[in-house]
Amino acid sequence: MSSTEQYLDFVLDLLGELDDVAHRKMMGGYVLYYRGKVIGGIYRGDRFLLKVTPASERLLPEAPRAIPYEGAKEMLLVEVEDRDVLRDVVDAMWEELPAPKKRNKK
Repeated sequence: MSSTEQYLDFVLDLLGELDDVAHRKMMGGYVLYYRGKVIGGIYRGDRFLLKVTPASERLLPEAPRAIPYEGAKEMLLVEVEDRDVLRDVVDAMWEELPAPKKRNKK
């Protein structure tokens, strides 16, 4: 079951206190970006998942882990609907995430 646009809108609203949040449709779900870095996504069954970083683990200690798709690394299943908490988590994660890879131009 693919993710719905309604759930995407819900998650984007939760992240609304952050500037420069973007998304891209991919494999029946959506990849989420903050200030150019991948922070997580929305995956099958309308599951909002964030990458595992020291900050996300520290700030969401009760979050269960889930695999977004076969062969992927575990991520944190976001069950929090508090905009302030999510803002703090994503802001803290941003410093720990790798910079986007530069694409080779031909």
